[in-house]
Amino acid sequence: MCTALVYGDAAGRSYLGRTLELTMDLPYEVAWFPAGFPVTSQAPGHPALAYAVDHAFLAITMPWRVPTPEAPLGMADLKVIEGLNDKGLTFSLLSYPAAAGRAQGVEMTRAVLAASDLGSWVLGRFASVAEVKAALAAQPVVLEALALLQGAVSPFHYVVNDAAGASLVIEFHKGEMQLYDNPVRVMTNGPRFDWHLTNLDNYTFLSNVDRPAATFGGYAARQPDSGIATAGLPSSSTSVGRFVRAVYYAEFAEKADTADGAVNALAHVMNTFDRPRGVSIDYPGEGGGHMEVAGLKEDAARPYATEFTSWTSLSDLGRLLFFVRDYAGMNFTRFDLAALRDAAQPLALPLSRLSALPPDATGSLKAAAKAEIG
Repeated sequence: MCTALVYGDAAGRSYLGRTLELTMDLPYEVAWFPAGFPVTSQAPGHPALAYAVDHAFLAITMPWRVPTPEAPLGMADLKVIEGLNDKGLTFSLLSYPAAAGRAQGVEMTRAVLAASDLGSWVLGRFASVAEVKAALAAQPVVLEALALLQGAVSPFHYVVNDAAGASLVIEFHKGEMQLYDNPVRVMTNGPRFDWHLTNLDNYTFLSNVDRPAATFGGYAARQPDSGIATAGLPSSSTSVGRFVRAVYYAEFAEKADTADGAVNALAHVMNTFDRPRGVSIDYPGEGGGHMEVAGLKEDAARPYATEFTSWTSLSDLGRLLFFVRDYAGMNFTRFDLAALRDAAQPLALPLSRLSALPPDATGSLKAAAKAEIG
């Protein structure tokens, strides 16, 4: 479903890459939320929690509801899936069905943060992982049944990374919030994050140094080419396998000397997690679990579901650059947060339009109209 990892360059600067895999295209929007943008988070049975964006941010978003002629979509309907703010803080939402469970017990008179607004709350209000952790200690977060996902209860977990190198996993295992410091700065999907770390104990033998020769009895074995060091990596696209591979690539990919070289290196790393359509399919009734989105159906003529990499994003946490490509193309489109700082109005641009835009689409976003949502 999703793979996220932080790559560090030779100077210790951080760059985040992530992929998102689903069985269908969704109406994603690349959106700019300027400082001062008002947000109201509403969880059923509680007073609304209102806050304003202190730190402007750019995000890939998804509408939380199906629009109607009477109620078209607006900026307030967009929920953050992936984003970068003007302090180099990132937020990533990844699938995690085990989040469903009993809700956190909170007094009904207390304003709470709906889990679907975690992205705007984190990116809009904080500059570091430490600030987010401190704020979550005092701010209740409530999971919601999401009508757009056929009533699924907030089936996600969340990763926050900052420019100083700190990383945090926010997980609601069976409804109970858990905060984990993330020493490997990698995340995929289930099981629980602490399980993934324990599983790494099974891979202490991993190294990027090839051992191309060995002797067995009187036979001298020799590899005909390089690459044997990766033979111990899991080969499947499961969440467990991808987590181990992501840790390996984040650890051993050559550390670039320049920021441009680092973005290029990260793009190569993320290519290893790119999933073409059809390489893994699920037939109905075989037990495969996929998100069902209201109002959107996969091609009825296709007798199976196949996950594919809907989009891949790269974030340069130091230079405040955001890159994204969708399944329709292999080239990344760039957005410069520094150049967007003078955009005082919220902006949105359909992700599906990016392949037709210039390599740097910052100007195209600044010229976009809010009416393009949906």
